[in-house]
Amino acid sequence: MGFWVGTGSRDESPEVAGASHFLEHLLFKGTDTRSARDIAEAIDAVGGDINAFTTKEYTAFYVRVLAESLDMGLDILSDIMWAPAFRPEEIESERQVILEEILMHADEPADLVHEVFLDALYPGHPLGRDVLGDEATISAMSRDDVAVFHRHHYRPGNVLLAAAGDLDHDRVVACVDKRFTGRRGGASPARTEPASPPRPVAVVRRPTEQAHLVVGARSLDRDDDDRYALAVLNHVLGDGMSSRLFQEIRERRGLVYSVYSYRAAYQGSGAFAVYAGTTPSKAGEVLELIHAEFDRLLDSGITEADLARAKSHVEGSMALSLEDSGARMSRIGRSQMVHGRVPTLEELDEKLRAVTLADVDRVAHRILGGPQVLAAVGPFDEGSFPVPPG
Repeated sequence: MGFWVGTGSRDESPEVAGASHFLEHLLFKGTDTRSARDIAEAIDAVGGDINAFTTKEYTAFYVRVLAESLDMGLDILSDIMWAPAFRPEEIESERQVILEEILMHADEPADLVHEVFLDALYPGHPLGRDVLGDEATISAMSRDDVAVFHRHHYRPGNVLLAAAGDLDHDRVVACVDKRFTGRRGGASPARTEPASPPRPVAVVRRPTEQAHLVVGARSLDRDDDDRYALAVLNHVLGDGMSSRLFQEIRERRGLVYSVYSYRAAYQGSGAFAVYAGTTPSKAGEVLELIHAEFDRLLDSGITEADLARAKSHVEGSMALSLEDSGARMSRIGRSQMVHGRVPTLEELDEKLRAVTLADVDRVAHRILGGPQVLAAVGPFDEGSFPVPPG
């Protein structure tokens, strides 16, 4: 079972950047009637687990327990959602934990480069900010700041509960209603789309043994009908061991250990990118090969065999990913939060099977035919790389 809050890092003002992630931590620190230890011991006692995560557009708090422990699980989830204590000493201890997390994240260049990329892709926009916030905002955030943010965003109009497993829908609804102790009302946050153009090159100089590169562009938003064609394009280009990037750059040439493409979709925008990690002296060659694959997609598209393999892969991986109740809860929670409905697997398969070569070609030109961004972390200066095409 999971409570999904329709607020993430893009919904924070600059002064409280990182507030959603801070709340993700703090809600587990205790309520008026439970300490953090009480929560942990209750879940451990029935062999369950409880956790949370924060994204740019939503935050989720979930618990997995045996079906017979549904009432206990909902007791704890409801308590932390609607009645967090926000004890000053626990805020201070968790503040230090998050500051350490920020430092740890900055020490991982393979993670950092993706944040550098998003900052360049969305300059001056909340989508470009790190979900964790930064040292200055986390250090300055007061108990009142956190409590006001919670009071404004954690209300029924901006929260949903998703559940999967051996349960009865009506009983779950009654249990949730019985345990609600928060404030009524609330609504999804208003959002603005990015207005400033991307910055073409962003470099963070670090004395690393490996160069970490991300090349990409703004992409489709989360409701775009072409997102199924993008899933096909992503698989052909860099999602998996049979992809063009993996076969050419790693298998054939041995220039990298890791190379892949990925996509992210937000309200009003999206991101499509390729990551590669390589020896600094070979960074230029790897970038040339990535752009060559982009050009190949734009010039020649993909083949019927590529299309068939990609459809089969996406369809199969989607079915396999739903073989446990946690994954099913996540699918229905995210779908309802992001799209306002939960499509059936048959509907998704139908959308995927309808994708044509022309659809994939159109999506490739929509994304790769425009301005591109290069982000790099490694022993480089800002002028080490040419401006990407577009």
